[in-house]
Amino acid sequence: MTPDWLSRRSLPLVAILVASGLAAQTAQPKGTAYFPAAGTWQRKAPAEVGMDAAKLKEAVQWAEAHDSKWDFEKDQVRVFGKVLGALPARRAATNGIILRHGYIVAEFGDTKTNDPVYSVAKSFLSTTASIAFAKGLIRGVDDPVAGYIHDGGYGSPHNAKITWKNHLQQESEWEGEMWGKDANFLGAEEFGVGRKPPREIHDPGTFYEYNDVRINRLALSVARVFGKGLPGVLKEYIMDRIGASNQWKWQGYGPKSTVEIDGKPVESVSGGTRWGGGLWINSQDLARFGLLILNKGNWEGEQLVSDKWIQEATTPSAHGPDYGYLWWLNTRQKQWPSGPASSFAAIGNGGNIVWIDPEHDIVLVWHWHEPGKAVDGMIQRIVASVTGPGA
Repeated sequence: MTPDWLSRRSLPLVAILVASGLAAQTAQPKGTAYFPAAGTWQRKAPAEVGMDAAKLKEAVQWAEAHDSKWDFEKDQVRVFGKVLGALPARRAATNGIILRHGYIVAEFGDTKTNDPVYSVAKSFLSTTASIAFAKGLIRGVDDPVAGYIHDGGYGSPHNAKITWKNHLQQESEWEGEMWGKDANFLGAEEFGVGRKPPREIHDPGTFYEYNDVRINRLALSVARVFGKGLPGVLKEYIMDRIGASNQWKWQGYGPKSTVEIDGKPVESVSGGTRWGGGLWINSQDLARFGLLILNKGNWEGEQLVSDKWIQEATTPSAHGPDYGYLWWLNTRQKQWPSGPASSFAAIGNGGNIVWIDPEHDIVLVWHWHEPGKAVDGMIQRIVASVTGPGA
């Protein structure tokens, strides 16, 4: 059932949070009290936060030995098909940050290069959508999107059934085309090795499929609800408030995905870099975002994202593979057998992850890692380094 705080459309955001008791909540995991100011970040020796330095060093060495093999020039078109938006000429080497209790305890590689993070953008889209619910622009996750969006994208009897929750859980089964890409993912030229075989389309809410065309439809729908582009929303309500840099950017496909919203041209962003564009961001800004989510949406006493939203967003969907509202979960410990069942992550192609471990109060950002078992090997070493609650 949708919490009643989502339905108070006439109240401003602060009033909603106060009325819900959220503004007064710190919602911080035990031990977490530090939030880095913009442009600064305190570091702690592992022993100061209850970690073993030698074992943590093993984790860093593991990361450095498992760089991604992803190459934009060789892999992008082969894997994903025809490109629509911008891509960098090259990428940084593997890099990342490990936080405990908000402090940096380990950092490796170039953590200031703003590279694409592919589908990590989906978790940012989920978080941006949460602001629309908090502001009352969307009344409830079970509402049909067709009740809000009237651009023809939900005009068919099938698409008219789709709810916001269906979109957020990748169970929408939306039918149509976005920016020249059809939701059926048919054809090697358009979709590369990522193409899908023909199949029956199911009722919304009954079938999970990871599908960037449908995510791009969600991104446009959320932008129309706000009446403006999503990068500005993310910047105003999240990134500026957590002290992120001004270097990150969230793109669509340029003129190909530019639409008119309230009489102004708006570039609708993509939920990944599958066809170019997407979220380009560095590991330091990703770590700030991860710390915010670790703290259940609270940043130094200010509730930027509802803790109830994060709880719902990290609850497994009915049909997905341990998947919430565009977050990957570890409920059955299949994603990362070495990590706690309560851990979850934003994950992107090419080896990009923001892994959040509430049990140990840890955030791992690992940009450009090897696919497969490398992440679980990293998590195994990080968890093994925890010796106690620390500072």
